[in-house]
Amino acid sequence: MQPHTIFTSTTIPSSPDTRGRSRRRSSTGKIVGICAAVFLGLVVIGSVAGGGDDSATDNSNKDKAAAVTSDKPKAARDDDADKTAKEQPAAKDQSQADQFKDCVAESGTSAEKAAVKHVTKVTGADKSNDILDAAEVFTDYTGGLLSKNNGDAKLIASAFASCYESKNGLVTVYGSDGDMISNGNY
Repeated sequence: MQPHTIFTSTTIPSSPDTRGRSRRRSSTGKIVGICAAVFLGLVVIGSVAGGGDDSATDNSNKDKAAAVTSDKPKAARDDDADKTAKEQPAAKDQSQADQFKDCVAESGTSAEKAAVKHVTKVTGADKSNDILDAAEVFTDYTGGLLSKNNGDAKLIASAFASCYESKNGLVTVYGSDGDMISNGNY
């Protein structure tokens, strides 16, 4: 008795399409398709990360600031007319954190004043080239972007924007553990 074989070893040729070619893609076509998909993915990621052109979509002056003519906070520049020549060298001796705290004490809201009490160090506020101004504010908060102190860190970034001006400034608020908590434009 012969065993019944259900499967045979014959191969079924692929059926040709209407143009006489087989339905299988060549390896060159697969490589070109993959390369095109990768390129398209990079373009999409680049456009999302770049944010596009703000002038076409945003006509508000919310994030656009005037050029900085001095490296002091706005409140300090406003009060320069009232200060004597004796008091101005003392302001240069203050740390950037103290200058920032003084500015918020003069012109900030009560919530901003409470949040700025946690500021320990400020860097980059004295340098301004209006191309890419990057200031860093260090606090005694803990945690990262999803911490419970994120709201207070946003208030600190907002207060910084009220005190300093730049055409293209970015302030980043860090916690005591070095993790970024928040950032904002100024």
